[in-house]
Amino acid sequence: MFGGGGMNPRKMKQMMKQMGIDVEELDAERVVIETADGDDLVFDGAQVTKMDAQGQETYQIVGSPDAVADAGVGGATAVEGDADDPALDEADDGDDEIPEEDVKLVAQQAGVSKDAAREALEAANGEPARAISDLQ
Repeated sequence: MFGGGGMNPRKMKQMMKQMGIDVEELDAERVVIETADGDDLVFDGAQVTKMDAQGQETYQIVGSPDAVADAGVGGATAVEGDADDPALDEADDGDDEIPEEDVKLVAQQAGVSKDAAREALEAANGEPARAISDLQ
């Protein structure tokens, strides 16, 4: 951070305190990052550090994440390989299944009309990230 790769950790902490940066280790068991494309990142047993510098909090996560495919807005989680499940196919039938909030998101992020955003979402099987990517 300050080029002190070989610096004593105690001295580094003292310097940071003098600069008004408070560092705190958090006892986190699990960290979940929910992404826009639905592939959540789950960190089990990660090391989490909270830094407070002049009122601005920053969190650092050290560990290896496991990606978990999310089934979408409903909050249900799908395991990869469930694409052949007929129950999942029923949810993809028709134009009415695409949430208006997804249409607005795609339209705003890609800079297109709502109609173009809806068409892109339909072509992307309702996946906003893929629709935005296809439009750009």
